[in-house]
Amino acid sequence: MREGNITIQVKDKETLDRALKRFKKKFEKIGVLKKVRKRAYYAKPSIGRREERLKAIYKEQMMRKAIS
Repeated sequence: MREGNITIQVKDKETLDRALKRFKKKFEKIGVLKKVRKRAYYAKPSIGRREERLKAIYKEQMMRKAIS
């Protein structure tokens, strides 16, 4: 599937609400909104690595806190 093209085939006797729910699931699974937000501004690679490292530290602290 190409990026940006999400198609949903509405089945016979399927309500519009149900089809919309399937569309929303597919939309989130593909991560369209996440990609748009990520591309909204340029972040230097060093900033990206720093954020990943801080996220890993935070997760590690949460894991240690949950264990004890």
